Amino acid sequence: MAGESSFDVVSDFDDMEMRNALDQVRREVQQRYDFKGATFDLSQAKTELILLTDDEFRAKAIRDLIESKAVRRGLSLKVFDWGKFEPAGGDKVRQHIALRRGLDETLAKKLSKLIRDEFPKVKSQIQGDALRVFAKNKDDLQAVIARLRELDEPVPLQFTNYR
Repeated sequence: MAGESSFDVVSDFDDMEMRNALDQVRREVQQRYDFKGATFDLSQAKTELILLTDDEFRAKAIRDLIESKAVRRGLSLKVFDWGKFEPAGGDKVRQHIALRRGLDETLAKKLSKLIRDEFPKVKSQIQGDALRVFAKNKDDLQAVIARLRELDEPVPLQFTNYR
């Protein structure tokens, strides 16, 4: 592998930026007049957010807040997988919001096949939830990055460990 350049294709987000965006949402909800006296709870787990509020209208307003704060913090909206509303008892509504992280196996295989078909001098290898791309020429790697940026995938793609 001497003389080869490589990079990794990953799908990830910054946990600290996510936490900061959610803290901004909580502060803004406390200050807004239309949420006075309303039930609001936004909890964060490792792989999901759980939103608990009075009705779907308020949940949609909070969704707009979350999305706007996330964009300001440099987070992609593709990170959020908005679940359906479910009753939570006491006229409340709960919504599970999954946080997408990592390339799943089908997407990694799809990207690997695309790279194999369009760039014959480039090799790719699936490594867990990332895809490593190798080539002898750095220009070929730059072409692969440009091509992958054109794709509209359900997860945000980042390119790391460029060597």
